[in-house]
Amino acid sequence: MAYNKKKIYEQAIEAIEKNNLFFIEDIVAWLPISKATLYEFFPLESDELNNLKNLLNINKTKTKSAIRAKLFKSDKAGELLALYRLICDDDERQKLNQQYIEMRQKHDRELTPEEAKEFAIATLKELTKCDETE
Repeated sequence: MAYNKKKIYEQAIEAIEKNNLFFIEDIVAWLPISKATLYEFFPLESDELNNLKNLLNINKTKTKSAIRAKLFKSDKAGELLALYRLICDDDERQKLNQQYIEMRQKHDRELTPEEAKEFAIATLKELTKCDETE
């Protein structure tokens, strides 16, 4: 089937803008073409593909900003903590996570993959406890 490259490009832009798309795969889902055809029409580093990626990034940035704004307005500890973790630097993040500091001091070395997994599970349990008490 023959496709009109210009029409596909316009449909891609419209789909991104109307549906708040974030990924190339999202564009393909809205278009009557395959991902291979998309890249055939718009090769890597082409102006058209770069423009589509830019539009996707604008959507991502707007959405992340809106989420952070909602978190900022919240009075729930779990949501405020999530926001703080998003905006803090690595040093603050480590100080915030007391368990991380204790494990590092205890072992005085990098965590093994198993220790890192245990740490992640324990952290998620702590965050879940915070959310349940709110």
